[in-house]
Amino acid sequence: MEGRCAVEILTDFGFCLASSILKVSSSPGTDVFLTTGSDEVFVFGEQDRHIKAILIFPDNVRDLVVNKDKKTLYVACCTGVYCIRFSSLPSRAQSSESSRIPPRVKASHEHLVIREEGTLALLLLHSLLLNLRRENTSWLLTRYKIPEDSTTVARYETLGSFKAPLISDSDHRGSDERSEKKPVLFCVRPADASSKSPGAHASLDPVLFKVLFGIDAALAKSPVVLCGLPDGRLCFFAHRVPGSRLRVLYSLEQPVVFIGVQTNASHSLVALGESGKVVLVTLEPKATPGDGVAARFSEVRVPGPALCACLDKRSLYYSTGSDLLVLDLALVSSTGGSEAEKETLASPKTTADASRNVNSLNVCRVVALAEHLKNVEGQLQLQLLALSSRGQLQIIRPPVGVPDGGSSSHAGRAIKDVLSAIGDVCERASVLKSSVKSRNQTLTHLNQLLNISFLLKANANGKMEKPIRCRAVADWSTLLREDSLTLKYILDNGSPYILERGWTLNVTVSSMCDSAQVESSSAHYSFPFHNLHPGEKLEISLPLDTQGQWSLPCVVTATLAFALSSILGEKASAELSGGHLVNLPLNTLTVDCLHALRMVNPADVKRNAAPRSYDVTPLDTVRTFLKPHSGLRDDASSQKHSTCVKVSSQLLKETLKASEGTSTNVGVLLLDWLIGGEHGGVKSKSDTKTLDRSVVHARAPNGHLVKMTAKEVVLVNPTEEDSVVTPEAPLDIVEVRVESSSLAAVCGMHHAVLQRLQALLQKAPERSSTLNMQSLHVREALQHAKKILHKLQECRVSCNFGEGTSTGKMISHLLSAYEELRETSLLII
Repeated sequence: MEGRCAVEILTDFGFCLASSILKVSSSPGTDVFLTTGSDEVFVFGEQDRHIKAILIFPDNVRDLVVNKDKKTLYVACCTGVYCIRFSSLPSRAQSSESSRIPPRVKASHEHLVIREEGTLALLLLHSLLLNLRRENTSWLLTRYKIPEDSTTVARYETLGSFKAPLISDSDHRGSDERSEKKPVLFCVRPADASSKSPGAHASLDPVLFKVLFGIDAALAKSPVVLCGLPDGRLCFFAHRVPGSRLRVLYSLEQPVVFIGVQTNASHSLVALGESGKVVLVTLEPKATPGDGVAARFSEVRVPGPALCACLDKRSLYYSTGSDLLVLDLALVSSTGGSEAEKETLASPKTTADASRNVNSLNVCRVVALAEHLKNVEGQLQLQLLALSSRGQLQIIRPPVGVPDGGSSSHAGRAIKDVLSAIGDVCERASVLKSSVKSRNQTLTHLNQLLNISFLLKANANGKMEKPIRCRAVADWSTLLREDSLTLKYILDNGSPYILERGWTLNVTVSSMCDSAQVESSSAHYSFPFHNLHPGEKLEISLPLDTQGQWSLPCVVTATLAFALSSILGEKASAELSGGHLVNLPLNTLTVDCLHALRMVNPADVKRNAAPRSYDVTPLDTVRTFLKPHSGLRDDASSQKHSTCVKVSSQLLKETLKASEGTSTNVGVLLLDWLIGGEHGGVKSKSDTKTLDRSVVHARAPNGHLVKMTAKEVVLVNPTEEDSVVTPEAPLDIVEVRVESSSLAAVCGMHHAVLQRLQALLQKAPERSSTLNMQSLHVREALQHAKKILHKLQECRVSCNFGEGTSTGKMISHLLSAYEELRETSLLII
């Protein structure tokens, strides 16, 4: 739109106005009615350009509407609705010609036709008057019947009412702010309706009318009342449809200022919000061809705030108080022709910016607008009747578009705007594409994390092996004449998922020794993953130093940890209540003295009988220190210590299966299983080929030689009356004996053997109760243990009361009690 608009001042009322609730309405003749929100209504004659009369009402005026057919004026006040007939207004001739003061007419109770307090908006519909007011919890729209006799003023009959509940957005405002926001009433009918009546403000395309308001309203050609509420809701009801109720058509999420219909070829419904949101309701084909059409609600944003508005065939005129602006709706519709803009406009969550389609008319301080059509040379020309905040009543003639030179410049600007919009959409699409790709990757990683977590948590009860599990092989290595025990730790990924970046294997090695002479210690290791695919293995080496830093047995625990910061970022992961790490425990391994044995040939036993100097442990150092202070004999170091474990041969034959090429001797099978088998998830790398006999010579972790023997014997006990073992029914057993000059080595080996046999018993089948064997001397063993306990208590009491018991004698008592307890006659069956 090119050129400048023409502004003509009709009159100056001489008062300043700052309120946005002003109302301007024109009569069928040349009279203009306006109100300032006070108790006065001004009647202005356009031809004479003077104020004909001032109507005085008991309360402030909220709204007014003109009945053109019956030549009456309806005024809504706080106390009710008044009806003023044009014939009752005084003419200028009735007053003295010299008087410049307009006559003042007071409305009395005789003019009161509706006694309802709080009326905010009025609308004429056929012979009905609609009254909208606000109650405590709802909006109430009431219909009143206008009497046929217009000569007398009588109370109007109520025909019914509709309610719409209040929402929280309107409740939390203050009372003053709520009173300033006025609702808007508007009537629309199908375009093919032949009859027209007062209050029929606009007609809408029949197809769009049917899509929006239903087939019943379209068939009945019923006028539809639209109600724009201060909370942003756009409600409607069909007048002639039985059972019609007030329903919500749309929500602008801001107070509704104006509702109108664009009467060009598109026939769109237009609504304007206070903050500058414009909603255009048009028709568009459905996605599937042949499915018909649907309504499209397009939102655009224009500079605000909007105080008042007016609409013609092409443009929307509205005032912000500081300027009068015009929005070219045709440009907005054409801009939405591309697929990207259509998607942007059609999305209820996205409001397109239409500021480039808004032009200024360079008219300021307009607080009220009304459409004013004037017949110019047989054609109706649009003019705007405006009231400024300074009290000036103006006629504004908008500029007319130039078809030649102006159109080319306008087209060039439009093309430039479209290209700029395309570039903006492409940039936003690229950013959104990158964001969607990043979020998809994040969701993929989180999904894989959940799958792995559920997979490991499902097997947490230990009944089934975890698909991601660990195992180890213990082996000795020599570097610079120093022997060290290393653990080859292997993680098998048996799951169908990849352990990608962000996953870390945390391994902790801790000693199970609680001895006061050897301090318990632990070490922690972390190994990050770099894409460990299904079926692959991760092999790492962990040092198990035996030079005083570790004491076997030790426990190796492992957890899979995932850092959420690798996919969510440091800031997002720090806000998580459960922390930024996800820890999933794996299986636990146990390394004992049998895993750390080093096989020795029988020919080298005598040559390597003495322990190496670099294999001396702190326990041996303490023993050497105590030797001159304890009164022990000098040959105590050469004293042999031994322990014995008895196992039923039948139990071993049922649980240990001999493989091809191996010995069928039960003792050899037992030693092979004890030393060469996998126990606690750990396997020894000792050379089991030397186990071709029932005697094994090896070096313990502390460097001392250890001798293990396993031989089959027959247990016969004919002297015990209650025993089931008789000379006719002897019991075959395997006796496992461990001998060494190091007491620590014997203790460690004894513990390891018992742990393995305990695991073997859990896999053994249930035995019948025929081999009861008086629980094999359990009663006798318990009595023997009580005697040993009594001796230790006596020794402890003597030491506490200082009766001269030496330290050496105390140590001798302890060693003797330990050996007696170890040499038990109990049998594992």
